[in-house]
Amino acid sequence: MVGTESEARVERPIRAARANGGRLWWLAVPAALIFIVFFVIPVASLFGLSFNKSVAGVIGLSSQFTLDNFIRIFTRATYYEAILRSIWVSAIVSTASLLFGYPLAYVIAKTVNPGRNTLLMIMVLSAMQLDMVIRMFGLMVLLGDNGLINGFLLYTGLVSQPLPLMYNTFGVIVGLVQITLPFMVLSLIGIIKAIHPSLEEAARALGASRIQAFFSIVLPLSMPGILAGTLLVFALSISSYVVPALMGGWKVMVLPIHIYQQIAEVGRWQFGAAIAVVLFVTSIIAVAIYHQAAIRTSGGRT
Repeated sequence: MVGTESEARVERPIRAARANGGRLWWLAVPAALIFIVFFVIPVASLFGLSFNKSVAGVIGLSSQFTLDNFIRIFTRATYYEAILRSIWVSAIVSTASLLFGYPLAYVIAKTVNPGRNTLLMIMVLSAMQLDMVIRMFGLMVLLGDNGLINGFLLYTGLVSQPLPLMYNTFGVIVGLVQITLPFMVLSLIGIIKAIHPSLEEAARALGASRIQAFFSIVLPLSMPGILAGTLLVFALSISSYVVPALMGGWKVMVLPIHIYQQIAEVGRWQFGAAIAVVLFVTSIIAVAIYHQAAIRTSGGRT
């Protein structure tokens, strides 16, 4: 009897949890519907349109199946070079955002004083309050040939002619780092704050220096935040159109620029959709490769 009563007490919570789980899945229905309507269906339509013959001004799907759009992308240097350029620019932006964002995230996570912590968080979040176009115009005032930086260098005689800080790859990278840096910092703060200080204290007690404790304890344990931040920054960078258009001056030809040109300027929706599909697949493959490399580097902590 005692064993039967004990088993009943154990089974009751299990049955209740199963019943609640069966009802809770309804909470996911609204988000699932939004995801299907506004992501799955548009992406599926994009994939279908990319396999249609490229005809200017025609948007509707047809039953004609062709690979001409993709053959054109991978047989013309303009397009496959844009693929490689999009990848390595995004990789540089991810690395730079990590190098600049990790120290700031570490300081915020380790700051105990509420006032200082709030001030630092306001500094990070304030960069996200302005529209991206306005922020880019601010950078153009700073980095232009007649901007503040070149004006100061010319005035002090450090340079004899303006430095090429804009309308090139360097300008695009600076603009993307400025846009994506807050996302990197916010991804890192929580995971660094979750690392208990006693782990560093134990390493210091065993003879490790502060730097050794950081690289042996804090950095490996913060790999999930590093992974999340770099993947987020990479995805934002490889799909960015505004930054390459403004800071690159239409000279840095990445995939989003080609998509805009084909759809908005030429009206070839099918070819533009094919470039978008290549961008989507390239991004997924790059993220998957990086994810696997990060798992091996972090020892499986993701």
